[in-house]
Amino acid sequence: MTENDPVSAEPARDPGQGAARDDDRVARFVEHFAAQLVGAGMPPMAARVFASILSSDSGSMTSAELSERLKVSPAGVSGAVKYLSQQHMVTRQREPGTRRERYVVHGWQWYEALTNREAVLKRWTESLREGVASLGADSPAGERLVETLMFFEFVDRELGDLMARWEVYRRSRQQP
Repeated sequence: MTENDPVSAEPARDPGQGAARDDDRVARFVEHFAAQLVGAGMPPMAARVFASILSSDSGSMTSAELSERLKVSPAGVSGAVKYLSQQHMVTRQREPGTRRERYVVHGWQWYEALTNREAVLKRWTESLREGVASLGADSPAGERLVETLMFFEFVDRELGDLMARWEVYRRSRQQP
C-alpha cells in the first residue's frame, strides 16, 4: 500500500479539526457548498472562506490557516472576511496575547445574518414608499413598486414570527 492509496492513507488533521478527516473529501464539500452560496449571490472567495470555517470543528480559523487550506493569498482572505463580517456571517476574535485574529462562525450566524436583513428590509420599504410617492401608484412603474413594497412588508412582518418558530424548533431538537 502506498501513501497515495486512499484506503491505506491516514487522513491528515487540519487546523481546527478534532478528529482525523479525509482532506480531499472536506475540500470537495467546501467547494460544493461554496458553489451553492455563489449561486445564491455570495462572492466566490467569501463563499469559500465561509464554507471552510463552517467545516472546521472549532468553527474558527486564522487568515494563515484559511490561506493554506484554500491555497489563496492572505489579501483574498482579508477581502472575504470583510464581506462576511459586514453580512454578520463571521465574527473576529483576537487571540489572547497575539496580534492574530481568528474568524469565527457560530451556530447562530444564520439567525444573525437573517435578522440583519430585517434592517435592510425596513430601509428598502422606506425607499420604495418614496418611489411610489414620486412615480404615482397608478403608473406602470408605480404599480411594480407597490407590488414590491407589499412583498417586502409581508416578509418583514413574517420574519419575526419565523424567528420565534425557529427558536421553538431549535429547542425541541436540542438534547437535554
